[in-house]
Amino acid sequence: MRMRPTLSWTPAEDLRPGTTDLEPVAEVLSAGGVLVLSGAGISTESGIPDYRGEGGSLSRHTPMTYQDFAASAQARRRYWARSHLGWRTFGRARPNAGHRAVAAFERHGLLSGVITQNVDGLHQAAGSKGVVELHGSLDRVLCLSCGASSPRRELARRLETANAGFEPVAAAINPDGDADLTDEQVGDFRVLPCTICGGILKPDVVFFGEAVPPQRVEHCRKLVREAASLLVLGSSLTVMSGLRFVRQAAQAEKPVLIVNRDPTRGDRHALTRIALPLGTALISVADRLGIPVDGQTAKS
Repeated sequence: MRMRPTLSWTPAEDLRPGTTDLEPVAEVLSAGGVLVLSGAGISTESGIPDYRGEGGSLSRHTPMTYQDFAASAQARRRYWARSHLGWRTFGRARPNAGHRAVAAFERHGLLSGVITQNVDGLHQAAGSKGVVELHGSLDRVLCLSCGASSPRRELARRLETANAGFEPVAAAINPDGDADLTDEQVGDFRVLPCTICGGILKPDVVFFGEAVPPQRVEHCRKLVREAASLLVLGSSLTVMSGLRFVRQAAQAEKPVLIVNRDPTRGDRHALTRIALPLGTALISVADRLGIPVDGQTAKS
C-alpha cells in the first residue's frame, strides 16, 4: 500500500500556550553553541507562504509526492509547468529580517550550525555559511537516470524557449516553489529531458513521500549531538524529518526553544514556545545582545 505523507496534526489540549518572553532565547544564544532548525515560517516575510500557518498552502494545495512524479508523465507535466512559473517568484525573493538575524548570530560565533527544511536558499543569500539543506534546494536539478546535477537556471532557460508564450496567472505560489494552476492553464506544457541521457529531470529537493538521504540525516544528528541547544524557527514540526532532531535534543537533555506563532508538534519537548513574528522576535533578540543586523528592520 502506498503511504501518504503526514500533512497535518491536531494539537493536544494539554500543550502549554506560547509566550512572548524572548529572554530564554537571548540566554541560550549568549551561551553559544546553538543549532538552528528553520522551517517555512522564517520565509513568509520574504513573500514565500507557509504550509500550515494561517492561510497556509496546505488548506488549498496538496504537494506533489515522489511516487506520483515518478509514475506519471502527466503529473510531471503538471509539476514542471507549475514549478517553472513558481521559480520566477522564488528567484525574486530576498532574505528578510529573520534570515539576516540568523546570519548575524553566526557571524558573532553564537551558532554551531543551521539546518533548514526550506528549499529557497534564503539563509545562504543572507550570508549564513554553515547551512544544511535538509530537503535540498530548488536551484539544482537532478536526472533520475544518470544522476547528473545541473543548475536550475539552465533548465529554466530551456523551458522558456520550449514553452514560448507560457504566461498564465497563478492563483498562488507555494513553499515548495509550486504555483497553483488549473489543468487548462497547464495545457500541453512541454517537459524537457536530461541533455546527457534523455532521462527524467527532477528538482534536487525531497518530495513528500520521499526519504531524506541517510547520510544527510546522520550529519544533522551529529550536529545535534555537538550542539549546546536547539532553536527552532518557523516550523510546525509536523513531519518527522525535522521533529526527530527535536526529540533527539530533548532526549539528550539539551534545551529546545521554539519561535513559531502557532502550536507545533514539538512543543511538549521544548522549554518554551515564543508566539511572535520571526523577524520582529529575532531583531529584538539581536538588539538585546548588542548584535547589529544588516538592514536593521523587522520587515524586509
